[in-house]
Amino acid sequence: MKIAVISDIHGNLEAFKAVLADAGQSGADQIVCLGDCIGYGPDSNRVVEIIISNRIPAVTGNHELVLHNKLHLNWFNWLARQSLEKIVPTLSQEVKNFLRSLPPSLVLHDARFVHGCPLQSIKTYLFLASDYRIRRALDKMEENLCFVGHTHDLLLIRYDGRKVRRSRLVKEETLLEDGVSHIINVGSVGQPRDGTNTAKYVIWDTRGKKVILRSLTYDIARVVEKIKAAGLPEAHGHRLW
Repeated sequence: MKIAVISDIHGNLEAFKAVLADAGQSGADQIVCLGDCIGYGPDSNRVVEIIISNRIPAVTGNHELVLHNKLHLNWFNWLARQSLEKIVPTLSQEVKNFLRSLPPSLVLHDARFVHGCPLQSIKTYLFLASDYRIRRALDKMEENLCFVGHTHDLLLIRYDGRKVRRSRLVKEETLLEDGVSHIINVGSVGQPRDGTNTAKYVIWDTRGKKVILRSLTYDIARVVEKIKAAGLPEAHGHRLW
């Protein structure tokens, strides 16, 4: 079975459509979303509508938390807060209800899916989690594979019960080692921060016991223009290049 794992779309419809098309062409049997569907980008409502219509399982991201309580806005930097203050009122009631219903984590196909850090932290950045915290989380976790997003970057963590090993997720294919726990940070579809400007996601091949990194080009200029037209902070567009 092939599972496409996506995260941090952030209202970038052009990047999202490129990923959906690629996942279909790659033979993905299912797509799972790790949250932060909204914020930054100009098409947050449409992105979530597509997730709903395609029945894509998803978890809560930190940007979705503002739908539960506006006080969560205080957690963001002023540019992110400014975009959320503009975007949230444009969301339909159906989209708002859907985002409020999302769980903090999911377990599917004997793997865990969470936005920030296992076991089910929405706000913890993986690069800030100490080896001690990683060990404790993975020792408690019944699954030996966890997919996360949140950092907009790519990372692979391996834990053999003694030592935590961290490395960049840069290879096209990464084999999952037997008897080892793995955390895969899948990067970002709509706001990559790994030094490139392509939409990122991964395909988990459950039979081949491997993770395949996908990196796609899309029409960035169109997204930038839509960000300007929507009156969102232009910095969100500049970062896409």
